[in-house]
Amino acid sequence: MESIIAKEIKLRYEPIAIIFTDEKPADALQFKEGKWGCVITMMTAAAKGRTAVFDRATNGCIGGGTGLGFGNYDKFPGGIEYFISTGRGEGFREGEHYKKTPEAAKDMFDKMPFTEIPYKYVVFKPLSKADEKNDNVVLVVFYATPDQLSALTVLANYRHHDNNHVIVPFGAGCHSVCLIPYMQAKNGEAKAVLGMLDISARPQVDADLLSLSVPIKMFHDMEEDAPGSFLHHKAWLKVKERI
Repeated sequence: MESIIAKEIKLRYEPIAIIFTDEKPADALQFKEGKWGCVITMMTAAAKGRTAVFDRATNGCIGGGTGLGFGNYDKFPGGIEYFISTGRGEGFREGEHYKKTPEAAKDMFDKMPFTEIPYKYVVFKPLSKADEKNDNVVLVVFYATPDQLSALTVLANYRHHDNNHVIVPFGAGCHSVCLIPYMQAKNGEAKAVLGMLDISARPQVDADLLSLSVPIKMFHDMEEDAPGSFLHHKAWLKVKERI
């Protein structure tokens, strides 16, 4: 698969296809079972040309598993609501203080769209290596600068009669690139999700980049709309010169 948008906005790295499948790709990067790893390191590797694969035993951490659609936080030691907020005390992991209280964190997680996808593997693949006919691509992720995100946001709203087709939910990096946009699209509320605002995952991407995760149908709509859009008019061309 190729992207007109990626060329027009001069992306530093190519977009990433997120694929749900029961077939494990050959020669893909994969975490070792039981070993910690950050899903976002694999996404960055895919943006740079590698293919990565995850399953229920090799997703890096409990958060990575939930972010890829492999269940929920029910087995998190001490309770995820304490880890994301104040911590639970001696013997448990230090709290991240991203929520003021465990109660606020619990309410947030109770509303999260956790799921068990009916597939064995989640694959991150450079978009150019994805086969539209044979790969079950569910999302496309862009790594983009502020200038590029401005173009992507305008294009995501371009064909619609309202202005709210990009959302910015708080969550882990893997939640924003996979779980949240996938579940929204599945539930009939397809919107692009601005992500990589997870402070813990920020070191895994370039300092000037965020992500935009787009459901596959929206991606095709945006690709179709790009040729006749603002991308060929003077306001954007002026911005494009400095990228």
